[in-house]
Amino acid sequence: MNKKVAFYTLGCKLNFSETSTIARSFKEEGFDRVDFSEKADIYVINTCSVTDNADKRFKTIVKQAQKANADAFVAAVGCYAQLKPHELADVNGVDLVLGATEKFNITAFINDLLNNPERSRETGEVHSCEIEEADFYVGSYSIGDRTRAFLKVQDGCDYKCTYCTIPLARGISRSDTMENVLKNAKEISKQNIKEIVLTGVNIGDYGKGEFGNKKHEHTFLDLVTELDKVEGIERLRISSIEPNLLKNETIDLVSRSRAFVPHFHIPLQSGSNEILKNMKRRYMRELYVDRVSKIKEVMPHACIGVDVIVGFPGETDEQFLETYNFLNELDISYLHVFTYSERDNTEAADMNGVVPNNVRSKRSKMLRGLSVKKRRAFYESQIGSTRTVLFESENKEGYIHGFTENYVKVKTPWNPELVNTLHNVELTKIDEDGLVRFEFADVLSN
Repeated sequence: MNKKVAFYTLGCKLNFSETSTIARSFKEEGFDRVDFSEKADIYVINTCSVTDNADKRFKTIVKQAQKANADAFVAAVGCYAQLKPHELADVNGVDLVLGATEKFNITAFINDLLNNPERSRETGEVHSCEIEEADFYVGSYSIGDRTRAFLKVQDGCDYKCTYCTIPLARGISRSDTMENVLKNAKEISKQNIKEIVLTGVNIGDYGKGEFGNKKHEHTFLDLVTELDKVEGIERLRISSIEPNLLKNETIDLVSRSRAFVPHFHIPLQSGSNEILKNMKRRYMRELYVDRVSKIKEVMPHACIGVDVIVGFPGETDEQFLETYNFLNELDISYLHVFTYSERDNTEAADMNGVVPNNVRSKRSKMLRGLSVKKRRAFYESQIGSTRTVLFESENKEGYIHGFTENYVKVKTPWNPELVNTLHNVELTKIDEDGLVRFEFADVLSN
């Protein structure tokens, strides 16, 4: 009988795409994949280190695995596993910790463990490279979980933002070859998946490292231009992209595109230029205004999401209000709010002016409230318009949900025939739960 493996993913879309790739390698080795809540022989946890909370959740998830099967092997991979491998190995129940380059060879390490039952399990085995060695690229994409796929095009980051551990966890910026990205996109399109989300650590940097060195012939603009031509993909969505790397040419291409949707997610992090300098971000707030204005000029209906960090060291009440007012006045659609948390081996961890936790929480709550207001205003601006909706696969309390091309979340009574189909709809009103109701503008057909 085949051994069973289960996966749990913390963190970003990139982690989801890599978990899927790792899962396919287990399938090739004859393992059967089961849900994480079920009894399995091996549990693989793909970790994240962006916030303090993700670190804490790891122990809870290990306990969950042990509850399902106390004799199972538990393996940790991902960013936290690269940054603090020995700390994870010491967690009760963890058998194997793999770093940034080793995680894609996980089946070989697991088979070694399975073939060596006499091995002491008092502490986890660690196989973790020095991050300087993480200089080769492994392509990934996720399918089978959703109506959309996450396609990894780039990994690592050369930026030195003072709060961030990602370069320490994932290494230098490097890219997939154009040929391989297009091959993966074609493979995904054959699986009847309607939407591909491009993902990476710093995708606007695409091209760098495509030949295993700093030379490259392709840019992010080249990438989106070529992907737009791939037949069979109904929708392409750009995930998070740095404002300084989002060029006018890319915005113009999306506005004319066959498949790219009018939805951008652009990290801001702070509306104070002083804080942006201390964060070592590569732009000032004026550039951010310019990017938003350009998008809205050519795509007035575009959805724009923003990442923002509150409670960065030295952030005064005045600087926080500067950020709040800046975002309030900006024509954006929603916020992802992160409460700053100290990370080892980052410059910011040693900075003066530590903001008390209760102040961080208060600022976070204020911006989350602003996000609700912004999303509501954006949804209201779309009422009466005709949009295309891709329906999801879950039955949520008798309703099916979906997203328009410009990321308005809609709902209608559950109908299994709608799953993974695209329909033109007219948006009619906002429901009590904040989601949008609609009328079908086309004839129902698969």
